[in-house]
Amino acid sequence: MKILVIRRDNIGDLVCTLPLIRRLREQYPHAWIGALVTRYNAEVLQGCPDLDAVFSYTKAKHLAAGESALGAMWARLRQLWQLRQMKLDLVLLPASGSQASARRMARLVGAKRVIAQDDVTSDPAALHEVPRAANLLRALDLPVTDLPAARIAPRAELLAAAQAKLGAGPVLGLHISARKSSQRWPAECFAELIRRLHAADPALRFALFWAPGASDNPLHPGDDAKAQQIIGACAGLPLTPMPTHELSELIAGLAACSRVLCSDGGHMHLAAALGKPIVCLFGKSDAARWHPWGVPYQLLQPASREVGEVTVEEVEAALAALPDVLV
Repeated sequence: MKILVIRRDNIGDLVCTLPLIRRLREQYPHAWIGALVTRYNAEVLQGCPDLDAVFSYTKAKHLAAGESALGAMWARLRQLWQLRQMKLDLVLLPASGSQASARRMARLVGAKRVIAQDDVTSDPAALHEVPRAANLLRALDLPVTDLPAARIAPRAELLAAAQAKLGAGPVLGLHISARKSSQRWPAECFAELIRRLHAADPALRFALFWAPGASDNPLHPGDDAKAQQIIGACAGLPLTPMPTHELSELIAGLAACSRVLCSDGGHMHLAAALGKPIVCLFGKSDAARWHPWGVPYQLLQPASREVGEVTVEEVEAALAALPDVLV
């Protein structure tokens, strides 16, 4: 049997689909299983042992300098034609909603059967995105309970480079970027936390992650200014700047950390898929649906749903409550 999973949305959504793909491999060990994702997210699936192939395409909003929308569309059509020649038996669309674009892709590849979330009775007990995505397995009479953790793997050479940069010993990863303003913890709070943790444990090292670029970039706003504010306030402390221009760099950098502090977002799901204990800050997002899956975590979400109101003391206590796991 030949199965294709199409997931066209964000990093966290794709990570939350990995337990579904793992379950497919468990139940169909000899099947050909592939995934069609955006080029922006494809790195999440590199080295995935449950997939035989990964296909990716570029959305118009993710075009690189010099790329044309017409060229990207032509490359996408060629890829869909290639998939059509494989005579797929089944296409799965795990995302919620109507998925009109994904359904068009499924028609173009000519699969014998297409199953989307709208085709399956929803499970009211499935609160998290992982069991919500896996719910369509019911249409195949496959088990949707005891779903495994999502797992990804860094590129070995990038992991070695990140480990060499950060040095030996425990490392706390701090990701300071967040798309939603309600999810952003102030720079001065990060700096104060670093100073307190260093005073309590001078052996602890810190890795500072952020989305590079200027905050006023309309397509990809960055946090260069915020990062520099934290770096300046922590001069002389064992803080290593880790700006991540590529998704592969972020995955490798997080893999080199012992624990991670971050807001809700794709980087949080990556850290969970790397097996890292996490303190996560939630603002105006659904914690029941998007909390870290398959790892120990402490979740802080103030009643106001504004992460800026979380205190340094609360984060410090949450980090202390995590298990002492060094990966």
